[in-house]
Amino acid sequence: MTTTSSHEGFSPDHLRFPGMSQAVRTGAAVIVSGQVGLDATGKLVSDDPYEQAKQSLVNVQLALEGVGATLSQVTKLVCYLTDPGHFPAYSTAKREIFGPQNGDDAPASTTVVVAALLDPRMLIEVEAYAYIAEPAPAELDPS
Repeated sequence: MTTTSSHEGFSPDHLRFPGMSQAVRTGAAVIVSGQVGLDATGKLVSDDPYEQAKQSLVNVQLALEGVGATLSQVTKLVCYLTDPGHFPAYSTAKREIFGPQNGDDAPASTTVVVAALLDPRMLIEVEAYAYIAEPAPAELDPS
């Protein structure tokens, strides 16, 4: 985890890219960068929209855990789809991932159809916003 005076960032090992954190926590607020269907090896999990959606949401969960948050603390999701026909696959994956933690209290959600994502094989990208009731622990002074 990278820490500065105002925020802490985290990236799961398979999602480390120069110049960005996959999740950033500032006090009680957590912002998760757009997650795609990259598996633990860093490769695209499949060309199937459901599999990509599920892996994207698993990656959201991993990023949240890295900054001390959980899926039940997610207040909003934003999903980018390259085809409106992928929405049922995303919706099914979202219910599976969030259902056990949130019951009927699913996060607010926005879905946007875009022309393309960074890699043309990527069909779905999901970003998340979470709120943690207690603030982050104070940074330890090494001196």
